[in-house]
Amino acid sequence: MLRVGLIGYGTIGKDTAQYIMEKKAGNVELVSILVRDMSRVQSDLPQEVFCDQPDEFFAKDLDIVVEGAGHHAVQLYAERALTSGSDFIVSSVGAFNDQSLLDRTLKAAEEAGKRLIVPSAAVGGLDRIAAGAVGPLDEITLKTSKPPKAWFGTAVEEQVDLNNLTEPVCVFEGNARESSRRFPESVNVSAALSLAGLGLDETKVQVFVDPNINRNVHEIFAAGKFGEIRLQIQNTPSPNNPKTGYIVAMSIAKVLKNLSTNLVIGC
Repeated sequence: MLRVGLIGYGTIGKDTAQYIMEKKAGNVELVSILVRDMSRVQSDLPQEVFCDQPDEFFAKDLDIVVEGAGHHAVQLYAERALTSGSDFIVSSVGAFNDQSLLDRTLKAAEEAGKRLIVPSAAVGGLDRIAAGAVGPLDEITLKTSKPPKAWFGTAVEEQVDLNNLTEPVCVFEGNARESSRRFPESVNVSAALSLAGLGLDETKVQVFVDPNINRNVHEIFAAGKFGEIRLQIQNTPSPNNPKTGYIVAMSIAKVLKNLSTNLVIGC
């Protein structure tokens, strides 16, 4: 049985913990959850599972550490998780718009003999994109559209009147490195897609606020030696955090299952 630790107990962390406890994440044990403030934890899980001291968390002999706490958590803990002897599953992939952070993390993984694991999370088709990149790939584009409620608390509030929007508005057009830097909580999909394919600087991204939708929609086009792929994903936003969707924790549970059971699907 693999020993798992979670960083963060927000929407992603709570859903991932639930899937583990419900035995939907394979043959894994939830050993510890690292939070910023123990006094704010509200959970039916045993209190001893939680800690707010990184030294205590990383001393738990964890096989896998799952990040679900944002870009800053990746910056703080990606290398440490790997050097402590754990594989590291990252949900806030956009943190790797910082090339030096990505380089250091990959070096730490290599030296420790561990893996940096990027789940499909809110996007789809990463297995096909990664396979196509062998070919090589010629082009990848991503169009991300989210309803206004997903953009409150972000820089988009300064660009658009979210309360009175009546038609879709493009709030960004550029590459994935810049989109993941500008929207750290909302466009992690562009970074994941980039790492699977052409890289952050060559992946084209458009970002829309759309008052006519109630789901987070990602439309992908990729072309290369393998042929073409056109894919549309519509994710149901979490009621607790409309910037993310249920599928993110589901995807992490699927990765844990792949790592801990004998049948591996979708690699």
